[in-house]
Amino acid sequence: MNVQLQHINKHFGAVQANQDVSFTVRAGTIHGLLGENGAGKSTLVKVLSGYITRDSGTILLDGLSAEVKTPADAIHAGVGMLHQDPLDFPPMTVLDNFMIGRAGGAFLNSRAAAREFKMLSSRFKFSLDANETIGTLTMGERQQLEIIRLLSLGVRTLILDEPTTGISASQKAALFAALKVLAAQGRSVIFVSHKLEDVEELCDEVTVMRAGRVVGNMPIPCPTSKLVNLMFGRELATPVKPATCREDVTLGTEGLVIGNNRLSIAIGDLSVHGGEVIGLAGLEGSGQSIFLLTCAGVMHPIAGRLLFSSPHGQVDMTTKPYHRFQRAGIGYLPADRLREGLIGGLTIQEHVVLRTPSPGLFVDRKRTHAVADGAIKAYNIHGHTDTPVGQLSGGNQQRTQLALLPQALSLVLLEHPTRGLDIESTVWVWQQLISRCRTGSAIIFASSDLDEIVQYSDRVIVFSGGRASVPISIADLTASRLGEMIGGNLETISKVASEHPNGSVKL
Repeated sequence: MNVQLQHINKHFGAVQANQDVSFTVRAGTIHGLLGENGAGKSTLVKVLSGYITRDSGTILLDGLSAEVKTPADAIHAGVGMLHQDPLDFPPMTVLDNFMIGRAGGAFLNSRAAAREFKMLSSRFKFSLDANETIGTLTMGERQQLEIIRLLSLGVRTLILDEPTTGISASQKAALFAALKVLAAQGRSVIFVSHKLEDVEELCDEVTVMRAGRVVGNMPIPCPTSKLVNLMFGRELATPVKPATCREDVTLGTEGLVIGNNRLSIAIGDLSVHGGEVIGLAGLEGSGQSIFLLTCAGVMHPIAGRLLFSSPHGQVDMTTKPYHRFQRAGIGYLPADRLREGLIGGLTIQEHVVLRTPSPGLFVDRKRTHAVADGAIKAYNIHGHTDTPVGQLSGGNQQRTQLALLPQALSLVLLEHPTRGLDIESTVWVWQQLISRCRTGSAIIFASSDLDEIVQYSDRVIVFSGGRASVPISIADLTASRLGEMIGGNLETISKVASEHPNGSVKL
C-alpha cells in the first residue's frame, strides 16, 4: 500500500513535535525513518497509526484521503503498528492474544484462528507455541506474535518503532527476514530507528528527521557520514576511555555467590579499582542484572561478603539495606527507566524534590526549580522543569536519570546505559561516565552491545550457562571472542583462572 503524509503538524504544549512533515512510502518497499531521540519519528508514526490525533495535515492511503483518529480506524484502513513494547496481555496465552481485535465477539472461532496462527508462524519461520502465556516469551517472540496478529487483521502497511532494541541477534535476523518477505508480497514497511547499521542493512529508502522536521530523503545504500550529518547537523566524535584505573580498591568481594530462585552463580573474589570500568557481558537473564542488584544492595548474596572502601577502611556491606549503599556512595541506574528509574507522571522538578529533599518541613520550590533548571542545562535535557518525565524521549529520560545521580559517587552501577539511545545520546552518556572515572569513580555496567563492552571496558566478566568468568583484560579481547564466550566457551578462562589470584586474565 502506498502511504503519503502531507504537511503534518503536531504540538504538545509549547513543544512542536512535528512541523510541516511530508513523507511518502511506496508499496513493496521497506522505508527507514531515521533520527535522533526526540526528532519526532514516533509522534509521526503514531499519527499515522491513530494513537495520536494530528493538529493539521492530510493522510493518503493508495491515493485516497483517510480519516485516521483511532488505532481501530488505522487497522480498518490497513495500517498497523508494532510498538517498542508490544501491546499484549501477559497473563493470557499466545493464541488468546493472537485473536484480540477480531470481529465476532463471544463467537470467535478459536479453531480457525489456531490454523491461521500456525500457518502464519510457519510462513515466517517463527517458533511460537500457541499455548504459552505471554509472560514467558522474550521480547523478540512478543514482536513476532504482534506482527502475525496485525497481518491476520488485514494490515498492508506495517510500522515498527525501534524494533531491534532489546532483542537477540538471532531474533533480529528472523525479524529482518520476515520484513523482506512482506515487502516482496507488495506490502509497505515503515522502519523507525536511530540505528544507522539497521537502516543500512534492511531499508530500500530512508527519510531523516531532526527537531520535528524532515531534513532529507535518499535511497539506500548511501554514505554513512551523510546520514550522520543529516541526523545531527555535524560529525560526531566517539569519546576515548583514558587509563584512569587506580591502586585503591572501591569494591571487593570474598567468596561471593549470587542468585535467585532460578540460578546461583559463583563470583568468588573480585577487586574493582577506582576509575576502572568493568563490563558485564552475556545473554539476557544470565546473571548480570542479579550481580548489579547485589552490588547496589537491592538483593543480598547467597554467600560471601561485599566490601566497600570508606575513609576508615573496608566496610562489610553484605547485609546492609539499600539506603546504606546509597549513603556509601553507590549509585544504580536500572535498564527500565520509567518502571524502575523514574516516575512517569512526575515532572523533572518533582524528581529533584525526591532526590534532594528540603531541610525543613516544606518544599523550597524556588530552590528546587533552580536545581532542576540547572540540571536541564548541564545535561542538555530537551524539556522544562514542569515536563513529566514520561513525555521525554528515551535519550532525555536517560539524561534525567544521570542528572539525578549524586556527583560524589565511588561506584556507579548501570544496566544497559545506552539501550534505545541514538548515536549522539550514546556518545554523550559515555562522556559523562568517563568524566566520573577521571575523578576516581568505578563503573560496572551490563550491555547487550558487544562493541560497547569492548570499547569502554577495562575488564570484562562474561556470564554464560549459570557461570561467570573471572575478569578478563580488554587488551586482547575482541567482540567475536566475546561472542564465543557468551555462547558457553568459558573453558579457556577456567584453565588459567587459578593462575591469576588478582582476578584478571588476558586472552
